[in-house]
Amino acid sequence: MDDANAGPAPEFWFNTATGQVEQGRQTSWEHLMGPYPTRAEAQAALERARERSRAWDEEDDAWHNS
Repeated sequence: MDDANAGPAPEFWFNTATGQVEQGRQTSWEHLMGPYPTRAEAQAALERARERSRAWDEEDDAWHNS
């Protein structure tokens, strides 16, 4: 198969309002996280964001308490 004719790779978005993954942007930007290259990465987007926020909060606390 010729990659030049394959078309763009699908993009996946996590919709924070519905908690569902969308293939291609289907709803308003205000409720979307992404794009992600796979459905699995989009599904994990909210938890990944929570983990990063926790890590940043811990770094901030450590900096303020040093």
